[in-house]
Amino acid sequence: MGLIVSAIGQGLLWAILGLGLFLTFRILDIADMTVEGTFPLGAAVGVTAIVNGMSPIVATLLAMLAGMAAGLITGLLYTKGRIPILLAGILVMTAAYSVNLRIMGKSNTSLLGHDTLLKTDFLKSLPTYYDSVVLGMVVIAVITLLLVFFLQTDLGQAFIATGDNEKMAKSLGIHTDNMKIMGLMVSNAMVGGCGALIAQSNGYADINMGIGTIVIALASIIIGEGVFGELTLTQRLVAVTLGSIIYRLLLLAVLQIGFSANDLNLLSSIVLAICMMLPQLSKALHLDTVISKGVKVND
Repeated sequence: MGLIVSAIGQGLLWAILGLGLFLTFRILDIADMTVEGTFPLGAAVGVTAIVNGMSPIVATLLAMLAGMAAGLITGLLYTKGRIPILLAGILVMTAAYSVNLRIMGKSNTSLLGHDTLLKTDFLKSLPTYYDSVVLGMVVIAVITLLLVFFLQTDLGQAFIATGDNEKMAKSLGIHTDNMKIMGLMVSNAMVGGCGALIAQSNGYADINMGIGTIVIALASIIIGEGVFGELTLTQRLVAVTLGSIIYRLLLLAVLQIGFSANDLNLLSSIVLAICMMLPQLSKALHLDTVISKGVKVND
């Protein structure tokens, strides 16, 4: 039971990453590789700030600002520098590696003996593993409500219109480049904040903890959409969180079978590939059913 609760808690915390990527991947329809760099950047900034005596809340906010700055750079390279978004993200991701080393001064930093958001008096009084569940629920609820409110404003509708049809958005007087920059900044701010929270949950920040994060985020989005089908925009935000939890439970089940933790990235890729192929597999199965019925009729 403890492992299941832990998986749910991790799913809630990692869902912040999924929601961040949802803004760019689904709404703006751009593939942002920056998240592979901003996730460890947020962890590095958050952990270093805590180690140097700052409040965990302030440290997490600083991590979000660092992620926002990385998103701004990617956005400027993409919109003003006319560098393809995939390459712009890779450039910032690569640069972030050196920045993270500068911030931490070494490849990893431990939070042993330091206060974190998970070590508040209330969360420490909870049963084992429930601290991350409660913290994750609070943070996800706040972020989801803020996103729902934002997307219903005029600015949010302009943001959505940019992703739906950029030419039409421009004809309506929307500055689409500004919308893209804003989306990348908000998305990477969330990713940076997620990195700081995961680092506090794990008790350390590592220079390589960003490897495979984009796969995890995509898995949350695609599993959520695949499981729950056609949804409204608000419902899709909730589905991303549920998809993140389902993904963590799937990994837990696979590990219980006997796979090694070293295989997690491989397993993540396989799970994501299967989920992405589900619509095609469903169509193929449906077609086979139709053909078999046709054969029976002809017989």
